[in-house]
Amino acid sequence: MTGPLLALHDVGVQFGDVQALQGVSLQLHAGERVALVGANGSGKTTLLRVLNGLLPPSSGQRVAAQPLAAAMLFQRPFLLRLSVANNLRLALWLAGVPARERPARLHEALARVGLQGLQARAARALSGGQQQRLALARAWARRPQMLLLDEPTASLDPSAKREVESLIEAFAAAGMTVLLCTHNLGQAKRLAQRVLYLEAGQLRADLPTPAFFDPAATHGAQAFLRGELPWGP
Repeated sequence: MTGPLLALHDVGVQFGDVQALQGVSLQLHAGERVALVGANGSGKTTLLRVLNGLLPPSSGQRVAAQPLAAAMLFQRPFLLRLSVANNLRLALWLAGVPARERPARLHEALARVGLQGLQARAARALSGGQQQRLALARAWARRPQMLLLDEPTASLDPSAKREVESLIEAFAAAGMTVLLCTHNLGQAKRLAQRVLYLEAGQLRADLPTPAFFDPAATHGAQAFLRGELPWGP
């Protein structure tokens, strides 16, 4: 594939009187690892929902390669009141995976995230880190081209955070496009090749990671990186 997997052209999103996104244009390509950063309320989750097709733009265009298989993980994964295995089985069924392929996909996904011994356990009885790994397994089992992550390690302890980061790195190394929304700038440095910076619904920077974090740079995220952004209205 020579073109982008997904592109936004001058996209805006409005909720009543609130302009959540304004004039956002970007491209995501196969195999990229991208971090999305910005202050609370800058529009990051709204942008993820637009990229995933969950939220239509109020203006502008979302153009995706056809067919584009994408999966999105929220900060707190939604798990059904079912076993670990049945959470995966349902996801594979909804994704249209043929019945003959589902058992192998299920076992491979659980092994990939280290949960193969917990198939019968209630998903909601897992620890926070295990729940996030199950959510990653559920997404990975669908074989998406693109994985969108909304603060996937925000509520995890350091050990669980390292486990989840390792999985994200492994998925990206296998060729999956990963866009990670994070407040953890160290995580952005570790995992991303490129950084997108949102401020008040506008994309103020889209740069390779070394250029974004260069102390001598003069792009629009310098006040954010120094922790000097003023309180919003």
